[in-house]
Amino acid sequence: MRAQFVLSEIGVGLRRNLTMTFAVVVSVALSLALFGGSLLMSDQVNTMKGYWYDKVNVSIFLCNKSDAESDPHCAKGAVTEDQKKQIQSDLGKMTSIVEKVTYESQDQAYKHYKEQFGDSPLADSLTPDQMQESYRIKLKDPQKYQVVATAFDGRDGVQSVQDQKGILDNLFGLLNGMNWAARMVMALMLVVALMLIVNTVRVSAFSRRRETGIMRLVGASGFYIQAPFIAEAAVAGLIGGTVACGFLVIARYFIIDHGLALSQKLNLINFIGWDAVLTKLPLILATSLLMPALAAFFALRKYLKV
Repeated sequence: MRAQFVLSEIGVGLRRNLTMTFAVVVSVALSLALFGGSLLMSDQVNTMKGYWYDKVNVSIFLCNKSDAESDPHCAKGAVTEDQKKQIQSDLGKMTSIVEKVTYESQDQAYKHYKEQFGDSPLADSLTPDQMQESYRIKLKDPQKYQVVATAFDGRDGVQSVQDQKGILDNLFGLLNGMNWAARMVMALMLVVALMLIVNTVRVSAFSRRRETGIMRLVGASGFYIQAPFIAEAAVAGLIGGTVACGFLVIARYFIIDHGLALSQKLNLINFIGWDAVLTKLPLILATSLLMPALAAFFALRKYLKV
């Protein structure tokens, strides 16, 4: 097979169907940009999970005098010193799952509330004795929350046992939902791209049916005839894949590092690094090359009788 002939046929085919080739490039670029974006979104969610789940605490809130009057969980009155000592003792025995226990008094809770919600209209009406004492528990494994909840929830002097992981689960559930929505759009765009590739190959094969007929008469092999069409689709797809890689790199640069600079404005979020982006680029390029080539190959078996 002469490489020069194949290359010349590729150029002819791309120029002859310029509009459809442009449509293929755009659809492949958008679909693979969404594909890469969904992969990076999954990495980001996993990174955030590892970062935040390592910091979550289980909080045991104790009854105060106000709770004893209004909360049915504290019907037996405010927590006593004996009850607090018993809770501390039981927590000390749970060394297999508890990493650290921190006690927060009413004064400390009031101070933290003023620091976080000092601008709230309610801040001026609260007093330290209305705040709850609590134990902040750092677990060795955040999944073991239920063990602590079972041991202390409903106990005399305990108003509630709260797991911060539950709040994060709702956030990550939302992020995962958005990620799946992006994947659905990506799948739709891939279908559109494949249909455009098949249609482009079909039109190209029909417009050059005379040349392919002559090639058959002179004994050219089926693959020799099909190769230019497959290569055209692969080249168009590779251009689209390159554009998709450019989208991802530019998005990472301007959204996280510069421009919006989310890495500086949202210090609480541990953003993925450039290594996560760069490792996705070869996969996107390989997909952009193989997907159109395979689509063209199977399309030619139907539309080009060789």
